[in-house]
Amino acid sequence: MKKITFYLDFISPYAYLAFERLPEALMGCTYSVEYKPVLFAAFLKKNGNLGPAEIPGKREWTYRQVAWLAQHHGIEMRMPAQHPFNPLPLLRLALACGTDGLVNRYVSETLFRHVWRGGADAGDAARLEELKHRLIPQRDPASDAVKAELKANTDEAMARGVFGVPSTVVDDKVFWGFDALTMLRECLDNGPWFEGPDWDRAARLPAGIARNPAS
Repeated sequence: MKKITFYLDFISPYAYLAFERLPEALMGCTYSVEYKPVLFAAFLKKNGNLGPAEIPGKREWTYRQVAWLAQHHGIEMRMPAQHPFNPLPLLRLALACGTDGLVNRYVSETLFRHVWRGGADAGDAARLEELKHRLIPQRDPASDAVKAELKANTDEAMARGVFGVPSTVVDDKVFWGFDALTMLRECLDNGPWFEGPDWDRAARLPAGIARNPAS
């Protein structure tokens, strides 16, 4: 049985779409999934990047594309009242409901749908309090232990080569994005391409020019 690690941050519409689509995309496979919340902003900081929602033009395109993808795939979705927002309360609440940095599918689904269905404010204090009453976390989301788990998950993901969300990792292979689910499925089906040279060859391609973003 293959083990899939699904790294997620509730701030990402692509992570929501991939989460909703994952069971259908992998139907018929024998696998287990670990759901691990991470802080997407830490990936951006490490790599000196802005998020899609922070770049004019890309922001609007992202929102249009995810709305189209949702209707195309029959996934219920409505943008929250404002985006981006601070995802830390949701990430910590999720981890407070789990153990050892892992979150079950029900908790993940509840928090994703809190953000991406209904069009309400994902960070509204009253709504967050209602979530706590519904999920009944075993630990305090604001505890040092929960905060440490989020950092550990994020550090682990970066050490495995993860640079964005959603990312699914199988063995040593990272599959990034909603549109990578088809590729992930073929890998789980032992597709011959994954045994060939192209996967490793991509990492050996030399760069012809290095641009300094600050110049």
